[in-house]
Amino acid sequence: MKLLGVDFTSAPSRRKPITVAHGLLDGDRLVCERIAICTDWQSFEETLRAPGPWLGAFDFPFGLPRDGVTSLAWPNHWPALVAHCASLGRQRFKAALDADRVARPKGARYPHRATDIPARSHSPFKLVNPPVGMMFLEGAPRLLAAGVSTPGMHCGDPMRIAVEAYPALAARKISTASYKSDEQAKQTPAREFVRGQILTALTDGKLTPGLKVSAPADLIAAALNDGSGDLLDAILALTQAAAAWNARDQNYGLPIDFDPLEGWIAGSPATSQQK
Repeated sequence: MKLLGVDFTSAPSRRKPITVAHGLLDGDRLVCERIAICTDWQSFEETLRAPGPWLGAFDFPFGLPRDGVTSLAWPNHWPALVAHCASLGRQRFKAALDADRVARPKGARYPHRATDIPARSHSPFKLVNPPVGMMFLEGAPRLLAAGVSTPGMHCGDPMRIAVEAYPALAARKISTASYKSDEQAKQTPAREFVRGQILTALTDGKLTPGLKVSAPADLIAAALNDGSGDLLDAILALTQAAAAWNARDQNYGLPIDFDPLEGWIAGSPATSQQK
């Protein structure tokens, strides 16, 4: 099965591209064949439109917290919500989230999705450090426009399937220490050491039980040396795509009754409400 692992940015450029790991899954062996970069939206949209069959794991939130959507009186059906947010554009979307934040009590300014709690991921209403809200705004409408299927949320092309990834969720199985930074001054030997630990776990089959990852030596070396962590995050997302494909007969490993407005991170543990 052809798989994609996507490390996303809300403003792709040559300095900070969208990073796409291309892989093939054969039984318990995941081969990361190559990593492509998308320096603009056109190249990313071409990736989404590439003929299937493929399954991709994308590192951006597919949905928004229902609490926040209700507060803003936005559509409560995923395609309508995504279309509405896209129609607002970046400035009006940001203004709406800013207004919602200041109206909430101190200490509870950001509503979370159900999946964010067990995954320890940021609220999609967060706009800085990291700008998760903008990642939703730029990512989800492109999924919808490309006509891909997002299990449990939207039925599109059954040969092109997208699930939400969160590489940090996979990395924490090996180490909770920081392994990346976009600031060159913070790209330290200590972080490189952690990246090495994670890469070794991947190739030894210790990160995802029953799944060994292989890749060309130059690609592994590049991921080790990439202080931004983008290459490693794309490979980690690729492993989340593999786990989702292997669980395709069990709703891709997603809780059967997760909220389709919010979405669910592949591999995020089910809460008591979803068990």
